[in-house]
Amino acid sequence: MREGMDTELVIRAQQGDRAAFADLAVAIGDRLHAVAHRMLRDAGLAEDASQQTLLKAWQELPRLREPERFEAWTYRLLVNVCHAEWRRRKRSIAALRDLDSVPEPISQDEMAIVIDRDQLERGYSRLSMDHRAVVVLHYYLDMPVAQIAETLGVGEGTVKSRLYHAMRGLRAALDADTRHHPACSQRSSAA
Repeated sequence: MREGMDTELVIRAQQGDRAAFADLAVAIGDRLHAVAHRMLRDAGLAEDASQQTLLKAWQELPRLREPERFEAWTYRLLVNVCHAEWRRRKRSIAALRDLDSVPEPISQDEMAIVIDRDQLERGYSRLSMDHRAVVVLHYYLDMPVAQIAETLGVGEGTVKSRLYHAMRGLRAALDADTRHHPACSQRSSAA
């Protein structure tokens, strides 16, 4: 658990102390939202997932056996909520991005940054939610493999495998985009 997360606060919240839970929610809410946003790639969905996670945490908190594991437990709840949201969205009609405004022309350097981000975003969007979860927990929250395994309730080998396959998938997507988009290839060869 992160430094500053008070186990006594968790215990009080488990006993129904709403103020204690509110303090916990404030302490972890921004991180939950940031992780959800990185997994779902949509601020509104991330907000919903964060709120659903906090509601679920309040409802299930009395059953938490190890109060010192509160933070890891909430991340597991969040990953499960994100999985459910992903499945729901895959069944619904794909959302269109806002294309109303056309930006002013940008420089070559700015264009290279945009192309790189776009390629990375497309590669990331192709990852499964399991792969996204380990990438976000490892690279964004800087969790070690053992902690990710404990948080997700899987083996360390599974985490390592998911990280490997996620990175491999990102590289393959980036390579494929470079081959299929001549502007990317020209930019890469000019560098």
